[in-house]
Amino acid sequence: MPELPEVETVRRTLEQLVLGKEIEEVTVLWPKIIKAPEQPEQFQDALKGQAIRQIKRRGKFLIFLLDDYSMVSHLRMEGKYAVCPKDEPYDKHTHVIFSFTDGTQLRYRDVRKFGTMHLFNKGDEMKSLPLLHLGPEPLSPDFTPEYLGARLSKTNRKIKPVLLDQTVVVGIGNIYVDESLFRSGIHPERTASSLTEEEVTCLHREIVATLGEAVAKGGSTIRSYINSQGQIGMFQLELLVYGRKGEDCKTCGTPLEKLVVGGRGTHICPSCQPLLP
Repeated sequence: MPELPEVETVRRTLEQLVLGKEIEEVTVLWPKIIKAPEQPEQFQDALKGQAIRQIKRRGKFLIFLLDDYSMVSHLRMEGKYAVCPKDEPYDKHTHVIFSFTDGTQLRYRDVRKFGTMHLFNKGDEMKSLPLLHLGPEPLSPDFTPEYLGARLSKTNRKIKPVLLDQTVVVGIGNIYVDESLFRSGIHPERTASSLTEEEVTCLHREIVATLGEAVAKGGSTIRSYINSQGQIGMFQLELLVYGRKGEDCKTCGTPLEKLVVGGRGTHICPSCQPLLP
């Protein structure tokens, strides 16, 4: 699933491609992607004549700000946007098409059909699900060591599931949790409340640094992620543990291991990340 750096890269490239364009017609080919309003026809009708004024991101969600509406889009596992000429054929995995008055189209393609779209009156998108209960952005001033420490101190859950909890902090998924924990020297099965103030400060620093570096590199190309211009991210070349089971740790040379923590595949160095009692 694309995480914050990948979604931010999609947001930036889409702004270059569709900002200011007016929607002439919307075609919904797989109605289940549209979660609000209830009828896809209402979604299609509402967007006619609307222009895309801004594209924001909240965690892993894209927010298309139009003249009168906000469209909240989640890519889930395989969702992708592409801008194409109107006369270019589309394949069976293209499920929503936004046709613009200039003869181009924004197409949403999703092999697994897990993606979602919600349409709200502009300004109401933060008052309802799926954005209502999200935690702070990890690259914003609201995400401080003090905030992180306060949230961790209140739970006996393992640290990895806590960091994956989007109500605690948004946008961090499996890749960047593994990377941040490794860079902090913290085992993913540590109880969150067991972290010392020094460890929390270090973890906060590494989360911010890891995500910032990944955004600068355009995200990580894992499985089938590409941005909206068909370009791959490059941060996968910088990954220290994720996807490297059996390879030598770049810090100490110990073979990396893969565990299952909270139902998620988890990559660690058993030497650099000891599970303390």
